[in-house]
Amino acid sequence: MSDLSLRHRLLETARGMNSAGINKGMSGNVSVRTETGFLITPSGMAYDICTPRDMVAMDADGKWQGSLKPSSEWRFHRDIYLARPEAGAVLHAHCPHATALACLGLGIPPFHYMVAMAGGKDIRCAPYAPFGTQDLSDHALNALRDRKACLLAHHGVLCLEQDLTRVLALTVEVENLAGIYGQIRSMGTPQLLSDAQMAEVIERFRSYGASSV
Repeated sequence: MSDLSLRHRLLETARGMNSAGINKGMSGNVSVRTETGFLITPSGMAYDICTPRDMVAMDADGKWQGSLKPSSEWRFHRDIYLARPEAGAVLHAHCPHATALACLGLGIPPFHYMVAMAGGKDIRCAPYAPFGTQDLSDHALNALRDRKACLLAHHGVLCLEQDLTRVLALTVEVENLAGIYGQIRSMGTPQLLSDAQMAEVIERFRSYGASSV
């Protein structure tokens, strides 16, 4: 995919998270891996007035090109790409239900088999650290160990996937799970699936959606 096409796809994804209701205004950020680093949404710009040219190119040293600043959360995007070679795209949003759990310091336990879509038996909540800091990135990477999604305490949700389409879909699913889990907690204590039951689901998801040809 050409640089311009990738910029178009990145902007479409940023706008898509707002239209999907998992983000509002100028909050949240999205990035996509490139051959030389990654492209990331700019800081402090509403996505509906951005153009593909406004997407900011960055390298692994944290240097960027152009006059626009990258999202203030560029550090955990960069660190995820360095630590997780399978990550092709990263999305951070302030999803209402997931953020509500994160503000309670709660992760998402195995109350439903779809939790395994995030790569493990649960979705962890990383400890709080100020936005844009290396501490936040370090906490996030630890919470993402063997996972594709985590919550960030008093902040929001963070997901990684192979590409932009998948990372948006995963974030929507995490927000859906967070909403159901929050509703269940208002009704009582959920029954949780066992480690063995979740391990079976995780194994089934390895071929989920794959062609049989």
